[in-house]
Amino acid sequence: MESIRRRRNGYALLFIINVCLTVWFGMTLMIGAAFVFGTIGIVSFLFLIKQNRLLYDATLIRDNRILEVPSAFISTADGQGGNNMEETVVSTFGMLIGSKIYRWGRDGFYGVRLNAVEIDKERMYLAFGNIARSMRVELLHGIVEQQEILDVAQKLWHETGVTASISGWQCNKIDH
Repeated sequence: MESIRRRRNGYALLFIINVCLTVWFGMTLMIGAAFVFGTIGIVSFLFLIKQNRLLYDATLIRDNRILEVPSAFISTADGQGGNNMEETVVSTFGMLIGSKIYRWGRDGFYGVRLNAVEIDKERMYLAFGNIARSMRVELLHGIVEQQEILDVAQKLWHETGVTASISGWQCNKIDH
């Protein structure tokens, strides 16, 4: 999340500098330079808006977290995958892996949805996607207490409507 905030602040600084330079070159009647810096200012403003939206989504995910783990393994339906050693947050609204945001429950019927959750003694598997693309994330949860697993599964069901499949624990039932 800090990298998103740093990029947002960088775009804001770039926008402010370009606005100042555009005004200064405009006042000194250097129209060509004013046009160039004005164009750069508009582009940096668009990037600023995008980063601000990403920061809002990241904050929303972090503030409504269900589970936070230190790393994740991500794989797609076409077999591509990779390890990510950055902090991972699973939330009601999506997942934040480092500075990458995976949102679900938005964009209506065709949007990304959390499809399945599997929890065993060491890992949690989340499957999510839409019609065009699906992904699977493997999280090392580090939870050793059965009640904590049941609490996480209950929160997932309550917040997302997805029932977690729990294996490797003595009690596999979750009261809804």
